[in-house]
Amino acid sequence: MAEQLDLPYSGLVSFGQRPFLTEPEQLDSWKPDVAIVGAPFDIATTNRPGARFGPRAIRATAYEPGTYHMDLGLEIFDWLEVVDFGDAHCPHGSTEVSHANIRERVHTIASRGIVPVVLGGDHSITWPSATAVADVHGYGNVGIVHFDAHADTADIIDGNLASHGTPMRRLIESGAVPGTHFVQVGLRGYWPPQDTFEWMQEQGMVWHTMQEIWELGFKEVMKRAVGEALAKAEKLYVSVDIDVLDPAHAPGTGTPEPGGITSADLLRMVRQLCHEHDVVGVDVVEVAPAYDHAELTVNAAHRVVFEALGGMAARRRDAANAKPGPPSPLAT
Repeated sequence: MAEQLDLPYSGLVSFGQRPFLTEPEQLDSWKPDVAIVGAPFDIATTNRPGARFGPRAIRATAYEPGTYHMDLGLEIFDWLEVVDFGDAHCPHGSTEVSHANIRERVHTIASRGIVPVVLGGDHSITWPSATAVADVHGYGNVGIVHFDAHADTADIIDGNLASHGTPMRRLIESGAVPGTHFVQVGLRGYWPPQDTFEWMQEQGMVWHTMQEIWELGFKEVMKRAVGEALAKAEKLYVSVDIDVLDPAHAPGTGTPEPGGITSADLLRMVRQLCHEHDVVGVDVVEVAPAYDHAELTVNAAHRVVFEALGGMAARRRDAANAKPGPPSPLAT
């Protein structure tokens, strides 16, 4: 009955049906390029909870799309070894313990030269996850391109320093990722207020609002954002809050904000970033499947991960093709 494992809707649950590993020693044996890890934590959510179910849904519920990338012209897993490294342990009601466990598990991956791709969880998980990546690659050496409807740069929300609206400020204040190393795309709506924008300006942050995207077009804003990201740091971490998408594309999230970008635009930008830059970490957060419709949000998040993997695979392929081979025996 081994054939049941080949079906996307039955058998064991792992991202993309990749090998499921649980122990660090298994990472040492497999030596993958990328490890998927879940961060099923959502008690930092300010509106609708449920993102703790995101990692399981992205793994199990998404339509299985195949692994050939039409636009890049490659079979992703021919160029990239990917495993599923399970979830960080996030006990209910324990923010500090959960965040510490997320940081430890991501560090276990990144310290081995493997790229962690983290499935959230609410956006507070970016604080421990990106910190773990900076622990490995050096504080100030990692930049973040952050797709979101909200800047997530609040100081404190309802007495909570670890809210899903505060992780980018925590990263900046800790020194893990300087404000000058942030590029944000898709901001819109009611938040943040003026005083928070002023703090962001003081930190040297760069952002592109939906109004700017509407005026200039997405391709121009994408060109600017990629250029800014490339100029700021040697390494790049990509953080995707699924609410950067318009709710028509991603209704299953805790804080849906009308007027967002399309899934087509997001997927192409994530692919380009991972193709053109040395990406050392990715997260996709705020998928709350209980509010989803027809699995629109789950499938969009699933494809974001596959576009990131496709970009990394194409980068590896291009590097391999650029290397000079041994001299031809027919050369004179």
